[in-house]
Amino acid sequence: MCSFSLEEEEEEDKHLNLQFRDSKTESDLKPHLNEPKSPLLPPLTEIEQEELEKVPKFKARPLNKKVNLDSIKLPPGNDFGIESDDDDVAVYHDSQLEFDDDIDFGNIIVVDNLPVVPPLKLEKLEGVVRRLYNKLHVRELWMPLDPETNLTPGYCFIEFNTPQEAQTAKEKTHGYSLDKSHILAAYTLDEFERLTDVEEEEEWEAPQTKPYVPCENLQRWLLSQGDQLVVRYGTDTEVCLWDDAGKKTLEPVEKRGCWTESYVQWSPLGTYLVTLDKQGAALWGGADTFSRLMRYQHEMVNRVDFSPGEKYLVTYNYSPEQVEMKVFDVRSGRVMRGFKVCPNVFSIGGVCWARGDEYFAMHNVDTISVYETETFSLIDKKPIKVDNVVGMCWSPTDPIIALFVPGGGDRPGKVALVHIPSKVELRQKNLFGVSGCNMYWQSSGEYLAAKFDRYTYTSTKKKSRCFGFELFRIKEKDIPIEALELDNKNDEVIAFAWEPKGHRFAVIHGDQTRPDVSFYSMKTARVSKLATLKAKQANFLFWSPTGKYIVLAGLNGQLEFFNVDELETMATAEHLMARVIEWDPSGRYVATAVISLVHEMESGFTLWSFNGTLLCRILKDQFFQLAWRPRPPSLLSAEEEEEIAKNLKHYSRKFRTEDRDVSLLLREQVREKRKALQEEWEEWVMQWKSLHQEEKLTRQQLLDGEISDEEEEEIDGFGF
Repeated sequence: MCSFSLEEEEEEDKHLNLQFRDSKTESDLKPHLNEPKSPLLPPLTEIEQEELEKVPKFKARPLNKKVNLDSIKLPPGNDFGIESDDDDVAVYHDSQLEFDDDIDFGNIIVVDNLPVVPPLKLEKLEGVVRRLYNKLHVRELWMPLDPETNLTPGYCFIEFNTPQEAQTAKEKTHGYSLDKSHILAAYTLDEFERLTDVEEEEEWEAPQTKPYVPCENLQRWLLSQGDQLVVRYGTDTEVCLWDDAGKKTLEPVEKRGCWTESYVQWSPLGTYLVTLDKQGAALWGGADTFSRLMRYQHEMVNRVDFSPGEKYLVTYNYSPEQVEMKVFDVRSGRVMRGFKVCPNVFSIGGVCWARGDEYFAMHNVDTISVYETETFSLIDKKPIKVDNVVGMCWSPTDPIIALFVPGGGDRPGKVALVHIPSKVELRQKNLFGVSGCNMYWQSSGEYLAAKFDRYTYTSTKKKSRCFGFELFRIKEKDIPIEALELDNKNDEVIAFAWEPKGHRFAVIHGDQTRPDVSFYSMKTARVSKLATLKAKQANFLFWSPTGKYIVLAGLNGQLEFFNVDELETMATAEHLMARVIEWDPSGRYVATAVISLVHEMESGFTLWSFNGTLLCRILKDQFFQLAWRPRPPSLLSAEEEEEIAKNLKHYSRKFRTEDRDVSLLLREQVREKRKALQEEWEEWVMQWKSLHQEEKLTRQQLLDGEISDEEEEEIDGFGF
């Protein structure tokens, strides 16, 4: 596509005129001074004169009389050898307007929803569009002007070298937001012609209204009394229901072979199950059986992540050259935004989502890029510039980002809280001599703990390492900060964990082989220590989702079930080489698993009660994965939950009655099963006795009547 201007045409005419004048000689350009003479003809002979007089004479019409051309008509189909200028023009136009069907316009795209601007801003708008498409090898860009309004029509044509480049440009820029009012719509020219090629003769018909078909309730599984979990072993993937501890068995819900090629993952609220394969990711869900709800195309995807509200799905393709990410709308399957970044500058955490799915952020070198999901564009069209930033995490409940910037030389490190979308720094804490920092949010967003590592020098100039905490009270005025140091500053911090929906946290510190476990509370104005457990075989902390109980786990599978309210150990157990420890959403059961990739022998999983009672142990060859199905948050308010907790004894009577009924039902089922087995045995005995009686005569004939059945029994009774 080419564009021309009036100035270029005038310059071209001047250039042609100069060339024409240069081709003339000087004498040719001078005017003639004398009139040209008429040519001399030879005189006519007498015979020619006589023939001329025989020709009929015609009277000439005056020159000033108008001729009505419409009155002149030729017979149809006969032009008398006169070629019509109109036919030439028609043939010329047809030759210009008719194109060969073999010509392909796939290398041209139409970009719609551009701003409508006057000619003075046309150059600026073209520059914006060119900057957007320059990396995609633009060959030509043409933005027309409406002759009636003298404004751009809101679209432009862009030509690329190949149809493949045009298709790539269309995919990458379709839905791109210049601002909140202009979201680009890109189509190839072939698609645009197909969409606009509507014949006038065709009459529009109103679409038929389809009858309403209610959708399947994807939360129906919540009506079951138990909790579901997914296990993956060999080539099979199975979803099971753990209903009651008295049954000590898992009820199968769905089992499929080769359901996934790598792993499976639940959505944060438990609505969907995601499986991965080479072509992309698939979404599954349903009330009774798992049916495929949506498919997301992304080749060689090796990781997926949901937004907290399950509105969006992020797929990742990690490779040594680049990290490719796609953000999908979960329900429609539409690609909302794509990213390609270098692995060296990309944070391993990937995309971090804010609560409510309104914002998400990515950590790059010296920048934090925060996007809003209304238009999927950067907030204020620019990232947050933070030099040397190495860590970030969102608050679980508020649009607040916690950042860590390490120090260097005389410059201290810092932990900062930034509000989004205003980008206002709410609080900052400088940390001197800090070499590393880890940040932990409490699940309700009330507290933030920053654990730092610091190197110090003793009086003998020996370098030593110490650990400490900076505790932020987010919900209080001005966000007060409190420092916490361990009793022994040189103790290494092995693990840290907040109590869910609570005010307590636990710390494992000291020697790796026999560390100590300390519990602290933030309920009072100053942080206070509750207790310290000495010399425990613990390296990991696993709080119950409802708080109060915690599992202390060791590297070799040692388990200690601890009641933090009473500060007492409820039970100790061992699951050798267990590497997976996960509470169910209700906080009543704990699953521990041995993965085949770590330990081939005794692979499988075990279910425990909250107080450490062994309930069920299932062994599986080539066991790879176990995950409980999450539950959505309770619809009860905090006041209603507190009221239920106060009157728990009153509500527990109902559940005790139900448990007793279930127990009686199970006992009755056991009795019926035993009775059925006894009846089956007695029936089998009667069949053999009947057969024995039928063969009595045959036995006597074979024994020649010497020994009868009764005598044989008597002999056997005497021991002969």
